[in-house]
Amino acid sequence: MGMKEKSPWDKSGQWPEELEALKAIIAKTELQEMTKWGGPVYTIGKKSVIGVGGFKSYVALWFWNGVFLKDEAAKLVNANEGVTKGLRQWRFASKQEIDSNQALILSYIEEAIANEKAGLSIKPEKKQTVISPFFASFLEQDSELKSAFEAFTPFRQREYLEYIDSAKQDRTKLSRMEKIIPMIKDAKGLNDKYRP
Repeated sequence: MGMKEKSPWDKSGQWPEELEALKAIIAKTELQEMTKWGGPVYTIGKKSVIGVGGFKSYVALWFWNGVFLKDEAAKLVNANEGVTKGLRQWRFASKQEIDSNQALILSYIEEAIANEKAGLSIKPEKKQTVISPFFASFLEQDSELKSAFEAFTPFRQREYLEYIDSAKQDRTKLSRMEKIIPMIKDAKGLNDKYRP
């Protein structure tokens, strides 16, 4: 192993305690930890339920089908309004915030597990553009990239998303992502050069 790759889930590298605190809460549940999209994702029966990630100004707990959570405490935000159908985030700015909400966080996770077991999930409509959390994490941190991507037709958006999500390894996903970011910012479609 050469230099340690920074996880796309903690690009800032500034949240080790917060991420550990969240993992300790998740450890109380039956969720299994897997690595997907270069970060920890917690699953049940191979279905993604939650993920955790560190961003510049907050640590986020992702709920894959968070749209189904009751969210009585009004903690959840839609990271990409108008684009993301099911995914919701709960953002934390400090370890104190996580510590003081432990019971609530656990209840949200337990509800998410129950929803997954009940089969509550957003069924992709035909031709719906589904943005993976990996791709979304880049859009969130780069407003120029986000607005350029959102300006594409759904067809072109899907070409890019499929190109990234079809990569089997996280390393490949990251190198493909590095390649396409300038193309997206230049408003070029992935396969434009092959089109008449």
